[in-house]
Amino acid sequence: MGYQGYQLIRVAAADGVCRATIDNPPINLLDVPLLNEFDRLARQVAADDEVRVLIVDSADPEIFIAHADVGLILDLPACKTGDDVGLHDELTPFHAMTERIRTLPKATIAVIEGVCRGGGCEFAMAFDMRFAAIGATVLGHPELAVGIIPGGGGTQRLPRLVGRARALEVILGCLDIDAETAEAWGYVNRALPAEKLRRFVDKLAARIASSHAVAIANAKRAVDAATTDLPTGLRIEDQLFRETLAQPKARELLQAVIDAGAQTRDFELGDRRR
Repeated sequence: MGYQGYQLIRVAAADGVCRATIDNPPINLLDVPLLNEFDRLARQVAADDEVRVLIVDSADPEIFIAHADVGLILDLPACKTGDDVGLHDELTPFHAMTERIRTLPKATIAVIEGVCRGGGCEFAMAFDMRFAAIGATVLGHPELAVGIIPGGGGTQRLPRLVGRARALEVILGCLDIDAETAEAWGYVNRALPAEKLRRFVDKLAARIASSHAVAIANAKRAVDAATTDLPTGLRIEDQLFRETLAQPKARELLQAVIDAGAQTRDFELGDRRR
């Protein structure tokens, strides 16, 4: 499947990995054209049976995504306090795009180097995994400083990652978070030196891409079920496990492990004895 016609992201796919590099100078603004391209990319990756991992990074080593376009925010419909508007039946286009990424049946990884604030953070939080560069990555939510609140999922995704108190520290305090703090809080998976960051992510992506597509998709669904009550989550896991086990490739690989001598003491301790 060809990834042609993108203007603000450079897209290339090979060996089960699709890499999308944001290139929207001067500050990688998350504007309507970039939102539309990522929505299109998410749909295309979802339909590409050859892709198992999506990586998003930036062509600018100093900026991942500066923030969402303020002009876009000002164009959104507003309502006064007390207006009886109720909850919308549909997600906003921004929410819909990030949910499309979150629910992809593929592994998704954001490689965050440089500045990433506001809508950029909300975009990155939709990914399965986030990796940051020590000494370069800056995460933050400055929305309250300009009289609004995070409106692209920040109030919902951030507490799920770092907990309520820390989320409020970031959002109410309009604080910037460095890579090491983000790692300690669970905002990102790991903070790595810039020279090691992409090498680590590429190795991880290649390892994931070597797995069966159904196993990746079902593993994500099973982990997401952990947000339900435990008995329900266990039943969902069991069903997904059985669906994965029904795949011929899974049975072939399991048999290959047995044929290779697994479940013997020498096999299980092999790496430790070398």
